[in-house]
Amino acid sequence: MSGLQCLAAENIWFDKQRYDEAERRFYEGVNGPSTPQQQSSSHGGDQELVSRMKSLELENQTLHKVVENMRAALQKLESRVAMLEKSPASAAVPCAKAAPVQAVKQVKVENGGDDDDDLDLFGSDEEDEEAARIKQERVEAYTAKKAKKPTLIAKSSILLDVKPWDDETDMAKLEECVRSVQMDGLLWGASKLVPVGYGIKKLQINCVVEDDKVGTDILEEEITKFEDFVQSVDVAAFNKI
Repeated sequence: MSGLQCLAAENIWFDKQRYDEAERRFYEGVNGPSTPQQQSSSHGGDQELVSRMKSLELENQTLHKVVENMRAALQKLESRVAMLEKSPASAAVPCAKAAPVQAVKQVKVENGGDDDDDLDLFGSDEEDEEAARIKQERVEAYTAKKAKKPTLIAKSSILLDVKPWDDETDMAKLEECVRSVQMDGLLWGASKLVPVGYGIKKLQINCVVEDDKVGTDILEEEITKFEDFVQSVDVAAFNKI
């Protein structure tokens, strides 16, 4: 019997009051009857014992519940162990069934003799060569198709602000100078004059560039070469296409 079961079956605490009464009578016989003060203290001790007994009863009930839960958990574990012990036996059945099939195949290979061509377990070399040739043709066709596909060119749309020196600058001549900048991957678009203040207007012009060929730095450098007309060049907007 386990320690929990012994503790659950223990009932000596329920008879403690009888033992205390017998002990009290024994000492009264030895030392004389107890005084009222001693009796009141004894009465208070009895109440404390009663409360302790009640608490012990609750603990006893709790222990009973714990024992029951442990028993239920143990039963679940035993059932799972039993299922696991049965599963290897069931898994061994397919292996036992597969063994005769492999034995039959081995016997057929050994007894083939001159019938190897009819058996043809692994296929002929000609079939392997044909499959490899078809695979190679498909790979070559895919490579050729991919090579013919046009490469995507990264482009950007740039909006430039070109500012003149003053209000006396010929803006038509300024725009002509800006559009005279030509290079591979650069395409000029629409333009307009935008008032800045004090009668001065700036040229706002759009262009489309190929990112690998033209950048904003080279555009600003080429446009600012017309220093008689251009004061500065700023990038107002930059968008990928």
